[in-house]
Amino acid sequence: MTEKQNKTKLSRQQFLGIIWLGALATLLGEVIAGLFVFIQPNLEGGFGGLVNAGKVEEFHPGSVSLVQSGRFYLVRYEDGGFIAYWQRCTHLGCSVPYEEDLAAFRCPCHGTVFNEHTGEVTSGPAPRPMDTFPIEIREGEVYVDTGSPQQRTKFSGDQVKYA
Repeated sequence: MTEKQNKTKLSRQQFLGIIWLGALATLLGEVIAGLFVFIQPNLEGGFGGLVNAGKVEEFHPGSVSLVQSGRFYLVRYEDGGFIAYWQRCTHLGCSVPYEEDLAAFRCPCHGTVFNEHTGEVTSGPAPRPMDTFPIEIREGEVYVDTGSPQQRTKFSGDQVKYA
């Protein structure tokens, strides 16, 4: 072989080095792309954004409905008004189930009981009523903004949204 041919040929070590660098660059690119997708906010359809709870007529007066994708309860009053309670205890953040036999929300962690209609504490250690989410009603659909929880000290009628 001539000297010129030896200079243009890659050795096995150089070839494997290039392959390893290519694989590392690919891995780094995938990690950066994955992080970019992960940090993008979810603006609609799930918790932390605007959630379409359903049509107004799907919620019967006097009903309490869990909207799992938004982690909230949508309460429809007998007079047709709506309020959305965050499914989170104001004591230590436990997930609070609705207990139909009690007609109340009862935290399984420390026993706080919240009133079904007002979300106010009726017993237990929670320091304040359940947090609410803003509600919009557009074209017969109920939308709840789970990105804006609202802390309250008491219930008032202006927290109820009417169609």
